[in-house]
Order: sequence, then structure tokens, then C-alpha cells
Amino acid sequence: MSKESILIIEDDPEIQELLALAFAPEGWKLLAAQSGEEGLTLLREKAPDCILLDIMLPGMDGLRVLKKIKADPAAGKIPVIMTTAKSEDPDIIAGLELGADDYVVKPYSPRVLIARIRTALRRQEEKAEEETAEVRGILRQGKLSLDDARHEVLYDGNRLDLSATEFSLLKHFLSNPDRVFSRTKIIAAIHGSDYPVTDRSVDVQILALRKKLGGAGDMIETIRGVGYRLRSLQKKAGT
Repeated sequence: MSKESILIIEDDPEIQELLALAFAPEGWKLLAAQSGEEGLTLLREKAPDCILLDIMLPGMDGLRVLKKIKADPAAGKIPVIMTTAKSEDPDIIAGLELGADDYVVKPYSPRVLIARIRTALRRQEEKAEEETAEVRGILRQGKLSLDDARHEVLYDGNRLDLSATEFSLLKHFLSNPDRVFSRTKIIAAIHGSDYPVTDRSVDVQILALRKKLGGAGDMIETIRGVGYRLRSLQKKAGT
């Protein structure tokens, strides 16, 4: 069961109760606030995973609350979904420009709201994974990842058994996607400029690496008369 916490900043107790019933099957931990001030206090104390923020609040309105949330270095990364009865474009644009991640207009379907929350939580999880990967020195292209710290290569979740040279080759290519390297430059990058390896040896090693990469092997392209490159997925998709 999911353990994410959702902070609902909404002054209407009936809506609070409706959302609590709708969210119950999701297993989320719910935090309820009926004013912007109370919501900011809960935010500091509980650090929720997602915030539902009503624009029309007593006292401090939702846009002012949103501005304070996004100005806080610790809370600013938490996804915020605006819930508002104001459907005019300027109001929605104002919230989005202040940093809201999404919005729903009242009256809304609880199912739609749940779908929006799921999307926001998934994006947040993906961002956290990307940040962790950057810290650990993980290189990725689609289903292919190389963890330098663990000396591990995964394709579609399965570990690949690469030799030390094959690992170094793949790391070099993943670190420089879409760049073309001559065989001489590849040798220098992997072994040093004075290492006695022939061009033919490079071809053999890259052929072996391609085979071990399986479905990702065709990412390493031969550039006739020049050498090799690893074509990124963006390039493969034509973007």
C-alpha cells in the first residue's frame, strides 16, 4: 500500500470529507488544513509528498500561499496542484507562473484529481531517481544504465557481464553521446595514447560489446571512414 502523504489546503469541510473518502483506496496519508497559514505550518512540520491547494482561502489566499511554498528551498520541490472554482485563464496562468505543477477546476471528478496526483507523484519520484543517479555517477540511455561506482551495467533491469575494457568503452560512449570518435581516439581514451592496440582490435571489442548489449547494441554506430559513435535515443527518435 502506498505511503505518500498529501496535504489538502481547503477551507470547505465537506470537500475535505469527500476527498478523504475518495483517496482512502489509494492508501495516502492525508493532512488537512483549512487556511493558508495552517497549511504552511503543516508543510513545515510534516513535509508532504504532494499539495492540493485551493485558491479561494480565507485570509491568505492560495496564490500567496503558493508563492511562499515555492520561495522555500526545502518545500519548493514538492508538487502543488491548484484546486479552484475560478476557471478564467488569468487566474490559472498566475498560479502556473508561480510554480504550480497542475490545476483542476471545481466542480471536479475525484477520479480526475486522483489521476493528477498520481502523475505528480510519479514525476517527483522520477526526478528523485535522476538526482540520485547524477550523484552516484550513473549514465543512462533508455533501458541501458551504467553505474560507475558499482561497476555495473544494466539493460532493462538485467545485469550485463562486461569485461573491464568493454565497461570502459561503454562508459566512454555513454559519457559522450552522439560524438564520433576515431579508433585512435577510442584507444587513447580507454588505454592511453601509447597503448599498443590495433584498429582491428578496437573493431573486435566493439563488436563484442554490441552483442552483449543485446537490444541496445545498435546504439553504437559505425561511421564509415571515421570510427564509432553512440547515438542517443533522442537522435534515434529524430528529435
